[in-house]
Amino acid sequence: MQIYLVIEFLLAPLVLISLLLMTAPYGRHFKPGWGPALPNRLAWMLMELPALLVISILVLTEPLSYQPIVLIPLSMWVVHYAYRSFVFPYLMHPSNNTFPVQLVVYAVLFNVLNGKNNADALLMNAQQDGNWLSLHFVVGFCVFIAGFIIHIQSDNIIRRLRKPGETGYQIPYGGLFEKVSSPQYLGEMIQWFGWALMTASLAGLAFALFTVCNLLPRAVSNQRWYRQQFPDYPKQRKILIPGLF
Repeated sequence: MQIYLVIEFLLAPLVLISLLLMTAPYGRHFKPGWGPALPNRLAWMLMELPALLVISILVLTEPLSYQPIVLIPLSMWVVHYAYRSFVFPYLMHPSNNTFPVQLVVYAVLFNVLNGKNNADALLMNAQQDGNWLSLHFVVGFCVFIAGFIIHIQSDNIIRRLRKPGETGYQIPYGGLFEKVSSPQYLGEMIQWFGWALMTASLAGLAFALFTVCNLLPRAVSNQRWYRQQFPDYPKQRKILIPGLF
């Protein structure tokens, strides 16, 4: 196993423990004392763009990459990170919220590492002979699409809560928000487990596990925050998994 892949696997539990002990200070959980900060829109673009660029450059500069087993997963990765790098920040409501530079740097470093690991995985798949349209590829593709739809729909519901000029937070309703407090995070987790299955790679698995370790504590903090802020917050809503957790 490559050293960069080992590092990513080791980062997952470290991030989980850290975020269970301390809520990441951005969005509704922002708090001063984390040093310099950037405007939210700029921060999101800077954080997510390396994930889009690194894997694209590493894969598309290799002659073996121009085949379906590589181009289909790569296209899905690019669509996701184009959305996160450009569309998501653009659609944000204007605000004075900021994002700690320290967290931006951590995110950039991780996205470079993760992009490199998953680029290597795609290029390894490109060297395989035989029929690429396997069962795990098709199922993983469908799982990824389902997660992406949940992710986009949940973002749209949150975005529509505020009318032009409004600030502050409200209780979201509709979609999977009827069942859980953070369906946008659930969607991302589903996406990357789909990617791991589609690519049948340890790099994909490392990313899926890291996504869970990164977003699960955030989901716990979100529900706790909603219940503190809104006495009428729906009691039946779970944190992340409908009917279970």
